[in-house]
Amino acid sequence: MTSKLHNYVMALFFIFLSTTACAQEDESLMTYDLATRAMEAAEAYAREQGWNVTILITDQNNSVVMVRRLDGAGARTWDFATAKALAVNETGLSSGEYGRRILAQEIEEVEGAVTFAGGVPVFVNGQRIGAIATSGVRANQDEEVSIAGAETIGSTSSN
Repeated sequence: MTSKLHNYVMALFFIFLSTTACAQEDESLMTYDLATRAMEAAEAYAREQGWNVTILITDQNNSVVMVRRLDGAGARTWDFATAKALAVNETGLSSGEYGRRILAQEIEEVEGAVTFAGGVPVFVNGQRIGAIATSGVRANQDEEVSIAGAETIGSTSSN
């Protein structure tokens, strides 16, 4: 019963995300080529460390551009990666920074977002083009994987 409820909620979530993305006027800034280069770097870093993770790359509208779930990554890693990407794309902050600001009561909570590290924004020429979010190991390790991908194509800050 719980599994059916979870599947139903996830289906509604994806429908919401797709209709939200369609309503966006902004064209996707995260190209397939950029996502591929970032994914290759992030995956290589995770494999070097021996980490079984899920890596998610989205555009600035929070639309999925690419995802990989490495062998051995837990089933729930997808849920956490999407929640980290949501935090990044709604706030422009890393998911860890989002969490710190929530705890300090400096910003409003984003429904469905998580407050731990692993999701980072991706900037190219000072413009945020999307996010990379990783889940499967410790939060700071997830963030290392995401940063490895982001820094291959740009940076994690607008500076």
